Amino acid sequence: MYLYGMSKALLDTIKNPLVLRECSQDELLALTIALRKEIITSLAKGEGHLGSSLGTIELSIAVHYIFDTPDDLLIWDVGHQAYGHKMLTGRKDDFKNLRQEDGISGFPKREESLYDSFGTGHAGTSISAALGMALSAKILKLNRHHIAVIGDASIANGMAFEALNHLGTTNANVLVILNDNSMGIDPSVGALKDYFDTVKNGNNSLPNFFQSLNLPYSGPIDGHDLDALLSALKNEKKRKGPRLLHIVTKKGKGLPVAENEQITYHAPGKFDPLTGKLNHKPTDNKVKYQAVVGQTLLKLAQDNPKIMVITPAMPTGSGLVELMHAFPDRCIDVGIAEQHAVTLAAGMATQGLLPFCVIYSTFLQRSYDQIIHDVALQKLPVVFCVDRAGVVGHDGPTHHGVFDIAYLRCIPNLIIAAPRNAQMLQNLLYSAQFELDRPLAIRYPRGYSQIMKPKTDFEKINWGKGCILKEGNRFAILSVGTMAKTISEAFLGLERADVFAHFDMGFIKPLDEKLLHEIFQNFERLLIFEEGTIQGGAGSAVLEFAAKHHYTIPVDLQGIPDRFISHGNPQKLLQKLELDVSGVRKKLNLIANKNGY
Repeated sequence: MYLYGMSKALLDTIKNPLVLRECSQDELLALTIALRKEIITSLAKGEGHLGSSLGTIELSIAVHYIFDTPDDLLIWDVGHQAYGHKMLTGRKDDFKNLRQEDGISGFPKREESLYDSFGTGHAGTSISAALGMALSAKILKLNRHHIAVIGDASIANGMAFEALNHLGTTNANVLVILNDNSMGIDPSVGALKDYFDTVKNGNNSLPNFFQSLNLPYSGPIDGHDLDALLSALKNEKKRKGPRLLHIVTKKGKGLPVAENEQITYHAPGKFDPLTGKLNHKPTDNKVKYQAVVGQTLLKLAQDNPKIMVITPAMPTGSGLVELMHAFPDRCIDVGIAEQHAVTLAAGMATQGLLPFCVIYSTFLQRSYDQIIHDVALQKLPVVFCVDRAGVVGHDGPTHHGVFDIAYLRCIPNLIIAAPRNAQMLQNLLYSAQFELDRPLAIRYPRGYSQIMKPKTDFEKINWGKGCILKEGNRFAILSVGTMAKTISEAFLGLERADVFAHFDMGFIKPLDEKLLHEIFQNFERLLIFEEGTIQGGAGSAVLEFAAKHHYTIPVDLQGIPDRFISHGNPQKLLQKLELDVSGVRKKLNLIANKNGY
């Protein structure tokens, strides 16, 4: 405790890397203790990515000590490894508001600090960005280093391979630091991971993958041996051109329970900083939508041998772990490889299988060409389970799933469904087995559903149909997906709820045109609520329908405005967007009062 007290006092003096570089190597060792403890203490209070940043403490100190940041440009990939970096670059005191609205981001962010040279919320981007910066430096005649720290299984991403392939043909001054911890959120997968394991086990007789790409290779070295790191980075600073340093770290280093339970402690929520014991509030035994999907697909796969399930590095987050254990040949984690995941599914569909591609909305964006070219153009029956659709909260603008309706809606041959609850979600998954002759996207939110357990008996859905949820005599409300629950709760306490009818859209594509004709012919005004972008969203589709059929009643679109939504508590973000119960109720009261009710 005395040693920690001394090291914490030292850490408090480090306002930026210039001060850090005045420390002795003994002081740097003390800083590793304080920095690790500071991250544990800060993140124990709430939101944050714990394990990855605990694994990069020594690297964070060493790279800022040796290189002349921010003049030398440093990129972290994936960015949730960078908490130590943030604390050493003047943001230690800001961690009390980490990932909260108006607080600092959980990822590097250019607007936040000169030391964040590139925003990195998605994986595999660092080498491309660093190479772009290095080639720019040559044109601008700038003498500087460019360091790309790529870890948490990001090296397996296709974009990283593309960048390495280009980097090896240049003389750009780029140092790639491979932070190898054999983990993403879940354990790393693939032949490249197996190759790294062989190298780490001392078999240096193998042909070197990176050297075959004309990239000088050093390592592997212990990423928690500060002296070894400092020595290696000093050598790398003397070198020019493209090169790669392979370091080996342990995710969760310094907190035993995080080292032993690396998946759980990737982003654990609140926990005891001394023991690591989780401090989660009870959830009334409701099940998450992700568990609903996983359990339903498990049941369906037991009865239907043609069902295949694919996830790009998210088996735990998407609720697929039990399914993966039960059917290891039919539930496949392809690693951080969204493009491959989609075209892999397309290949399976050509052979008569029924692939379910379970993928977060924000990551589905990365496979857009594959959705169009490999799936929709060929009219293949691939089911996209679009997880975490809508505002997801603390991960912020890189992770909000608010664009999928707009970017999927314009693709021919694609069905888009937005179930309003867990039961409808299960029925859609079940019904996809029957007569599906084109791709289907099913979007559902992060978090808890309203059911205690997934059901095991299912019903066929009526494709392309919406339904009425509440009668009304003046104004129509059309809700998309789980916004239905918000609308229903907003009616409670509403002075003139009787004037509002409420319809569930059900499907965004195709539209239920029969239902829309009834709405436009029988109501004075239409309000459309969606947790997606207003531009190009479900409401836009209805406006297109209205224009085509020359309907002129007023249509109010409520959704995500034309700006990136910050990180923060999801309920507070929805409140600010007036997409929560009180915001909807306020809007409905204004409509009713304006019209004399």
